[in-house]
Formats: sequence, C-alpha cells, structure tokens
Amino acid sequence: MMFGNRSTTRAAMLVSLALLGACSEDPVQPPPVTNNPPAGLAAAATGQTAVRVTWTAPTTAATSFVLQRATGAAGAFANVATPAATAVQYDDAGLTLNTQYRYRIAAVRAAGTSAFSAEVAVTTQGVGLIDVTADITTNTMWTAANVYRLKGFRRVANGATLTIEEGTRIEGDFATIGSSLFVLRGARINAIGTAANPIVFTSSQAAGQRQPGDWGGLIIIGNGVINRSGVVNIEGTGTSADNPLQPYSGGNNNSDNSGRLSYVRVEYAGFGPAQDAELNSFTLAGIGNGTILNHLEALNGLDDHFEWFGGAVDAKFLVSYQSGDDHFDMSEGYAGRVQFLIGYQSKILIPRAGAGNVSGDPQGIENDGCNGSGCDLGFNSAPFTVPVVANFTMIGTGPGIVGASGGFGAVLRRGTGGHYVNGIFARWPSAAIGYRDAASKTRETDGFLSFKGIYAADSPVLFQAGQQTYGGLPADLEYSAATAAATLFTKFPTAPLTVADFDWSLAAGVAPRTGGTTAFSGDLLFRAGAFIAGTAYRGAADPAGGKWWEGWTSYSNN
Repeated sequence: MMFGNRSTTRAAMLVSLALLGACSEDPVQPPPVTNNPPAGLAAAATGQTAVRVTWTAPTTAATSFVLQRATGAAGAFANVATPAATAVQYDDAGLTLNTQYRYRIAAVRAAGTSAFSAEVAVTTQGVGLIDVTADITTNTMWTAANVYRLKGFRRVANGATLTIEEGTRIEGDFATIGSSLFVLRGARINAIGTAANPIVFTSSQAAGQRQPGDWGGLIIIGNGVINRSGVVNIEGTGTSADNPLQPYSGGNNNSDNSGRLSYVRVEYAGFGPAQDAELNSFTLAGIGNGTILNHLEALNGLDDHFEWFGGAVDAKFLVSYQSGDDHFDMSEGYAGRVQFLIGYQSKILIPRAGAGNVSGDPQGIENDGCNGSGCDLGFNSAPFTVPVVANFTMIGTGPGIVGASGGFGAVLRRGTGGHYVNGIFARWPSAAIGYRDAASKTRETDGFLSFKGIYAADSPVLFQAGQQTYGGLPADLEYSAATAAATLFTKFPTAPLTVADFDWSLAAGVAPRTGGTTAFSGDLLFRAGAFIAGTAYRGAADPAGGKWWEGWTSYSNN
C-alpha cells in the first residue's frame, strides 16, 4: 500500500517539476525595432535652379521624413521639406545657378526621429549661352539663367514685348558686325533690374579686351513727335539687308509707351555701321512719356551715351562715365524731363579698330533744336526742343585733352530751349556753357530757356566768348574759376580704377550744398509738373540723402 502511494507521489512530483521547468524558460520576443535613416540618398541637378533628391524606402516603415539642405561646402543645414511616408524623391526648386548644395535625410517614426543620413553634394547647372540670331516677333522672356548674345541687328517687332529678368547679361557679339538691339515702334521692352542685380548690356569680349564700339547699342523707337518732316531714319541703319532703314519720324503720340528700363547698364557700345554714323549707347527716338526710364548707366561708349530724338519721355538717375562723344544729347523737339544726372570725362577713348571715330568735341550736355533735312523752318521748326534738366553734375577733362572745339559743360545751339536747374559744371576746359545762336536766344526771350541754381567752377569762363548773352538774373548762375573740381566732392576720381573711386556726395562746406532753386515759376513750373521738384542744393547728390548711384553702377577701362 505504501509502495503504491510512493509511486503516485513520485509521478506527481515529476510532472510538477516538468511544469515548473517549462514556466521558468524566457518567452519568445520579437526582434527590436531599428530607427535608421533611409538608405541610397542621391541628388542630381535637373536645371540651373533645381535639384532632384532621391532615396530608398526604408524597410522599417516611417511616418514621414525630414530633408535638410545646406549651401556651399561649409553652410549650415536647415529643414527644406518634410516628405510623406510614401515619398522616395523631392524636387527642390528656386535655387541659385552654378551653386553647390548638400542634402541629408532622416526618418520619422513613432519611436522618434532617426539620425540623419550621410550627406550628398550636388552643384546646379551654370549659365547657358543663347545666340539671338532672329528678330523677336512674339512676347519673349530673357532670364538671368542665360547669357543672350546678339548676332547682328536684332529687332523686337511691332506688337511684341521683350521682358528681361533682373541680373540678366546681354552681349553684343564682337564677331558679328553691328550687333545691336532695336525695339521698334509698337514694341515694348521691360528690362527691370535691381540695385543688387542690374541688367547689363556689354561686349562679348572678355574683360580686359573690351573697347568702345565693340557692338552697336540699345535703340528704342517710339511714336512720339519730332520736329523734322518727311521720312527720318535712325543714323547708321540701311547699310545691309540685315540692317534695313529704321524710320522714327511721323509719330503723333508723346504719351506713347515703349516699356520700362530700370537698373540697366550699357557698356562698350557705339559701333558705326557707316562712316561717321555710330550708334549710341542709349538711342531714344520719339519715345513717349508712357515709358519709364530710371537708374541707367552708359560706360565707355563710342558715340553719345544718352541721345533723345524728339518725344517726351522722362528719366531719373542717369550715369554716364567716359563717353566717346556727348554724355547727354537732346534734339528734334525733345520735351521730356530728366533729373539726377552724372557725367564724368577724363580722357579720349580709343575705339575698336574699324568701329568709327571718337568725337573731337565731347560735351557734357549738347542740345539742338532742328537741324538737317526736314527742318522746314530751319532752327525755328516746331515743336521746339525744351527739356527740363535738373540736378546734374557734369565733370570735364580739364585742359590739354580735348580739342578747342570741345570741352563745354553744355552746348545750347540751333534754336534749342530748355530749363537747366540746380546743376554743377566743373573742370570743363573751354567754358562751362556754350550759348551759341540767335534762334536759341529767341527761345530765352520767349520764356523757353532759362538757368536756375547753376554752379560752375574750374573752367576758364562761365559762358563761351563771342556768343549769346544770358539775360536772366545774375544770381541764377554762380561762377568760381578758382575752385578746383576735386574740392567739391567727398571723393573725386583723379585716377579712377574701380567704381569705388567715385563719390559724388558734396564735401562739407562747399557752395553747392546750398543755393538751389526750390520754387519754380512760368514755363519751368508748367513743364516740371509733378515729376521734378526744386531742391535747396545743387548737383546730383542730396547732402542729406543716399548715394543713389551706388551698388548698380560700374567702372572699368576695358
């Protein structure tokens, strides 16, 4: 009996021990969750301002991703996107051309965000070169992503608008004779740069090899009125099948709109397609005042830098450095208003071989009435040239550089009028002003020509001898032959090397800081309208204002 009970007890004990052993073993656990970033990160440029970033979907599902970008080799990373969990690529746009970017990515999971992957680097594509070999006949956009090279005489045709993005570079092809851009009547150009990113028209030659006359220039033809009858063509056109005659006469709308130019620079222009027929840096032929012009610079052009033929377009903030002929030339009934002008001349330019001739009589301002064919009443042909030219600083070469026929701060002739207000003429070797003929004197007598708030210095005489005598108030013109031009400004470029050598701010205590005309009357008041306000100072720079020429203008010798 006892034996049987011991057996039963032993069996029960063995069962209990087996069960106990089974309970003491560890349960089966799932493998731990990994929190790794996606693998296979890659980046490739898909354009000048775009990059495609790709990666491999992770084996452990994520709820989303964090993509970061850095600029350059040492730039700091910052979040650029949070792609969805199903994404395996991201298109990054709005980048800068020809720039290196670095990317890295992390995975977001319930357990937290992973570490970032190893970074990858990519460089966006550089500037492209586009040859402009045909006329522009439909609305067209030029962007800073490309350089546009004008091949021959190219035209924006009637009805088309050419829009040019800030920072865009346009080159006149050196190898193609007369490369130029014409904006024809009925067409528009909207070239709107910024101080940080001006639009530049220049030579296709490399810096250091450029010369005046390397290419033609920018020519805009509007529907404004001129004072010459018959068919009058742009000088230098009609020389080849690629360069047909371009008339600008016959317009009847001084409110015409040819578009807008803002923060635009034209360099090394002025090629002459024919003998003594050089194009200008800016040719403004019959432009109406619906057009907007401001912050424009011409540099090292072979002929005039800014030339207006009739029309009534207004302009502000114009800079002209080293012109082959006149800095500012107005004629044929021009009746617009211009304010804040700088003209600087220290030398005679050396043009590209075969491009044309530099002038023997470069002036700061050269204004004419009517001259040549179609002037039915000679110098008295209407409408008269009566611009308002205000707040200008015109600096000449000093003696021994230009011939005796040149070297005037302003030449007024051939029946021109105009109101010249709050300006400075300095260092002109012949005279500050050449006031030439009886027809121009008639404009003064009739109230269409005046000087107000003018300061002249560092010139042998105020008015050229043997010409007209100004009949206005003596106080309208202040003349100081002994005052050196260099003393008038904060920094005077005696040997300019870069644009940093120019500061046209008036020096402390100099006479032009005061003496300006603040109140207008008569024909000047009528013509100035709301566009031009009087100033207590004289010259282009407000002593209490900013340096409006800084940041977008340039200076170079070649």
